[in-house]
Parts: sequence; structure tokens; C-alpha cells
Amino acid sequence: MSKIEWTERSWNPIIGCAIVSPGCTNCYAMRMAHRLGQNPMTPAYAGLTRVVNDKPVWTGEIRLAGHDAITAPMKRKTPTTWFVNSMSDLFADGVKDDWIDAVFAVMALTPQHTYQVLTKRPERMRDYVRGVTLERLATAFAPGALRMSRNDVYRAFGMAGKFSYDPPTPQLPLRNVWLGVSAEDQRRADERIPILLDTPAAIRWVSAEPLLGPLDLKAWLWTTVVKPATCGPTVITDKWSALRPSLDWVVLGGESGPNARPMHPDWARQPRDQCAAASVPFFFKQWGEWAAHIDRDIDDDDWRAAYGRMESGRYRWLNLEGGIGFHGDRFHVMRRVGKKAAGRLLDGVQHDGMPG
Repeated sequence: MSKIEWTERSWNPIIGCAIVSPGCTNCYAMRMAHRLGQNPMTPAYAGLTRVVNDKPVWTGEIRLAGHDAITAPMKRKTPTTWFVNSMSDLFADGVKDDWIDAVFAVMALTPQHTYQVLTKRPERMRDYVRGVTLERLATAFAPGALRMSRNDVYRAFGMAGKFSYDPPTPQLPLRNVWLGVSAEDQRRADERIPILLDTPAAIRWVSAEPLLGPLDLKAWLWTTVVKPATCGPTVITDKWSALRPSLDWVVLGGESGPNARPMHPDWARQPRDQCAAASVPFFFKQWGEWAAHIDRDIDDDDWRAAYGRMESGRYRWLNLEGGIGFHGDRFHVMRRVGKKAAGRLLDGVQHDGMPG
């Protein structure tokens, strides 16, 4: 079972990655890959990281984890939700197209499962999903590579006559695959979410973890419809008129690990409230290592607390814009208490929203 709160199991057919944005800086997968690379029992991870300033960092090398890893979901009959590539990015530059074909073929051949795909490279994901065909997925594995005959595979993809007991032919985009992007701040949201929404998918979702700054998602939580003739696009703002939200799911959380950065509570509150208004499922994963110690507007409106004693060490000053200035809006003192102690409650409520 996975320790990730919003999934059941992790599936890692591909391993290795590269740093592309600030959310990658303290990536847990880099630390894990470094430990695994030093273990003689997991030699596939050796060389995927190097040590820079006493911290493991991705080298950019990416590998297939092996045939057994690629086909792992096919061995499990029980319907399961899988997070795809917690140790990599399926659409990273170093991932070959035929590797992605193999992953999508396995997902198509296991309709009893649900797959959660997350990327920081939405352009490649969009281009791949737009171009892939069932015929291409049917030939992703060489004859004999699966515990299915070539004719069984062709039947599964609708390329040969079906028997009465065969499951329905998969449809593209695959109905059991959720496609998402990471967006650790507003800049990355502005860059990645529009591309995600231009990508064919059964479910489109965003992971704002680790959240490193204010995040306004309102523009992507309502359906966009096109007026007749040449009137152009109109964004629906009346929730009773919207057919469905543009984003189907939002996951949000703070950073954990030895060098974790604190998350201002208001950064989490705005997306939560926007999701509630748009009826989009919201999942609050964690505070991470830090919890609010003093909310100056509420706990110390006359500014009498001994702030000089809470400026370093286990404490961090944080204002709404992400700075450490004492006179910034919504000034908070954050205290490092550890992931377990910080917990998963946002204003006393546990948010476990999921699509469907």
C-alpha cells in the first residue's frame, strides 16, 4: 500500500527524473532514489542521483524499471487506484515514446484499475494523448512479452473478432486514466493548467504540492462554452449554469522532509473555498513539516508577542506574498512541528474529496 494519502498503490515502471521548477527542489523521490541507489538489492537506481551541497539531486538519467515493474498492475485483479511514476515523470524528456506506449497499453488492458498520472511537462502529455491510437498500443509489447497471446491482445484492442465474454474495447481517452499537472505556485499554474485543459482526458486534476505561494484557481474551475456563430468564448460564472467544472479534482499540501518550506494557511484556504463554490472535489493532503504558531491578525492584534525570539530555528516568519517581512499582509509565525503533528486538518476539517 502507498503512504500517499490520495492513492492506494504506487506504480513505477520508469525511474529517474530532472529538476524543472521550484517544486522539485526538495523532491522526496530524489532522496529515496539516492538511498535505493546505494542498496545492492536495488541496483536499477544506482547513478540516478548525485550529491550536490550535501543533498541528492537528479542526474537527469531515466530508465525502465524492468519488465516485471511495467506489467505489475496486470498481476492484480482487485480494482486498485495506482499513482503512476512516483519516482519519475512519465512525460519527462528522457522517456522514450515506446516506453509511454507500454505504460498506456497496460492501463488500457486493466480497466478494473484507476490510474493517476501527474506531470510537470504538460505539453508532451497533451501531444502524446492527442496522437496515440489503439493500434499503436496493441503493438507496444513484442509477441510473447505478456501473459497474453498476440491474438488476445488484438481482441482486447478491437483489432480481432471478440468473444462474448471479452470486455469492451477501450476508448480513447482511456476512461480509467486521470491526467494531472503539478502547480506549486501561481506561475506554474498559469503555465500548466491551460495546457492540461487542452488535453483529452477522462479526469483532469491538479496537485498543488508542495504549495509555495498564493494560488488562485478560479479561472479553471468553471466550464467554458462557445456561443453560436462568431460570438467567441464565454466563461460561465453562474454555478447553476455550468455543465461541469473544467478541473475535476484539486489536491493541495505543504512540503515535508528535512529542508521543507512552510505553507501560509491562506494559500490553502483560497483554493479550498474556490473548489467548494464550483463543486470541485478538494483533497487537503497535509500541512507538511510546519504549522501555524501565531496568526498575528487573530492571536496578537496588538503586536505584543516576543517575535524576536521566534525568528529562526524552529520558527519562520511568513506573510501572504511568501516573504518574511514583519509588516506584510497576514503575517504568521510558523513553527516546525513535524508532518505527523501538523496533521491534515484545514481549519479543523479533513478534506478527502475525490472525483466521481
